[in-house]
Amino acid sequence: MLWLGCVGPVAAQTSLQPEGWDRGLKLPEAVDTNPDPHVVEVNLEARVAPVEIAPGQSVEAWTYNGGVPGPLIRLRVGDRLIVHFLNKLPKPTTVHWHGVRLPIQMDGVPGISQPEVKPGESFTYDFTVPDAGLFWYHPHVMSAAQVGFGLYGALLVEDPNEHVGVPDELVLVLSDMSVGTDGVMESPEAGGSIANMFGREGTNVLVNGRKHSKLVVRSGAPQRWRIVNVAKSRFFNLDLGGVPFRQIGGDGGLQEYAVDHDTFVLAPGERADVIVTPRAEPGAEMTLRSVLYYRGFGTIEGRFPFDDLFTIAMADLPPNADVRAPDTHRSIEPLPVAGATAIDLEFTLVQGAEDPEYRITGARFTRDKAVTAQLGETQLWTVTNKSAWSHPFHLHGYFFQVLDEHGVPVKPMAWKDTVNIPFEQTVRFIVRFDDRGGSWMFHCHILDHAEAGLMGMVDVGIAHASHEKH
Repeated sequence: MLWLGCVGPVAAQTSLQPEGWDRGLKLPEAVDTNPDPHVVEVNLEARVAPVEIAPGQSVEAWTYNGGVPGPLIRLRVGDRLIVHFLNKLPKPTTVHWHGVRLPIQMDGVPGISQPEVKPGESFTYDFTVPDAGLFWYHPHVMSAAQVGFGLYGALLVEDPNEHVGVPDELVLVLSDMSVGTDGVMESPEAGGSIANMFGREGTNVLVNGRKHSKLVVRSGAPQRWRIVNVAKSRFFNLDLGGVPFRQIGGDGGLQEYAVDHDTFVLAPGERADVIVTPRAEPGAEMTLRSVLYYRGFGTIEGRFPFDDLFTIAMADLPPNADVRAPDTHRSIEPLPVAGATAIDLEFTLVQGAEDPEYRITGARFTRDKAVTAQLGETQLWTVTNKSAWSHPFHLHGYFFQVLDEHGVPVKPMAWKDTVNIPFEQTVRFIVRFDDRGGSWMFHCHILDHAEAGLMGMVDVGIAHASHEKH
């Protein structure tokens, strides 16, 4: 497969924004302790710590290095990442590197790729990052609870040969958190089996761990936003009051060509790479909002129609005179459909022995129903959602190409690792499994849904006579 971007040396670029324009939203970055320019070595500690999500509103959260989100880890394509992870939480945990094509031993799934990291124990993650793009990290032990408590962070892999032409960039981590009136985190089991079916959304909507922050920008000066939705259930339907979003990429880096959107939706686990260019008079303000998105029964009824995410204020500066819309192109080779092995999966919600439960082709998360794949095999997956709620499907360790109803790649072509399967609809995608064998998880990234049954495995290069190929 081809991983090509816009090539050519990246010229030094000068910011078009006022000094400190991003102070309200800039993420702290992990400290690289290794002098080798091609190795990034960081210390990552999971611990309970107080965090301020708004002025005067603090909560005891589960954090990486004391913050929510955890520190931004920044690398370049081909760099080696070494993470010395220490667990100081009261529960076992792991770190999963969402979207990164890494060896199975580094995937962070307990009992599959590594043991749980118990309280007081440590684990070293060590792998090379092969692809440019925005990725993220989070636990895979009690994922709904631990992500909901604050355990997530962003990982940005840059390509020095990729030239977008926008000097000012922000990484935006969209999330939510449920905090009671007493200032204490709500129980991850609140609402019982009904909430498991629906998927719990937090009462506080956060961007980079805070509510209602502000950017101070120059009118007409473009910004590159690298956005990730890490919420455990919430979809973000972004609206900037008529300012278009020029999407240039997503999960797997740059897409085939840029597309403009008035609004766009990010399901849990998805990423977007967009250019925004606010224009208004000095002193004017606009608000980035998330408008309610219908992901199934009960998801918009009786609710306030939007959430304010942050404010953009225009600085007292002359507007930027260069109004050209940045453009990008990437060559992506379509994976061949001819000869691909057909894999059919069906998501359902049924009444279990005690509570309703989700199932994949009739089974909950069980090892004896794994999908099997040979090393180097190309598969065409057809996933049909027969339940009443949408499910963002995530495949560990591999990218895929989403196909339309005619079996050709959706335009603009893009590499994905997470795609929404709307309720009562079918989505098809094609994936090639390379030489990285092992048991790779796939699951709904509404984490309550995953833990209620929407988890499965694809065994790559593993022969099990008892396994059935769906």
